[in-house]
Amino acid sequence: MFSNAFRQKERTGKYGSARDQYLQDLVTEFQQTVHEEAKEQVVAHLANFAYDPFNFGFLRTLNVLDLFLDCLTESNEKLVEYALGGICNCVADSTNAAIVVENGGIPQIIQCLSSPVENTVLSAIATLYYLCTPATKKDILKPDVLEYMNKYANTGGVNIRFSNLAQSFLDTHVHRS
Repeated sequence: MFSNAFRQKERTGKYGSARDQYLQDLVTEFQQTVHEEAKEQVVAHLANFAYDPFNFGFLRTLNVLDLFLDCLTESNEKLVEYALGGICNCVADSTNAAIVVENGGIPQIIQCLSSPVENTVLSAIATLYYLCTPATKKDILKPDVLEYMNKYANTGGVNIRFSNLAQSFLDTHVHRS
């Protein structure tokens, strides 16, 4: 599941690419391709690497969080979905969370609460859950966000994932405040 330097060397083998080089190749491919499908695949791969704390330093060095944030402004719903999934995967780390907040990510993530894509909304709720701290509460706990959270929390039998995640957000950040 999670990696360390020894395990990466073992998995890479004698002729494989180092993790940092592989991630750099993905970023370069994203920057150079004009094909939407290729961009989607690259962002999905980067998002998958974002779940493992071993990769956080590499992702920060390569400005992948900025790449993810840039994707949130795209009209391509798959890019938004995968990019927000990547952000969600790594913001439990306080350094990554600070980068997202400092680079204006909160308003972009809030906009994703109204996405027609279920995974995008789930990632937005979870990301806001992690980003909501005493320093960011004023930016997150706004009436429109609370309206979405209450709406999703009340979906109950219709969508239990929305309901549970939104209720957890409300219980943690609103009802305990």
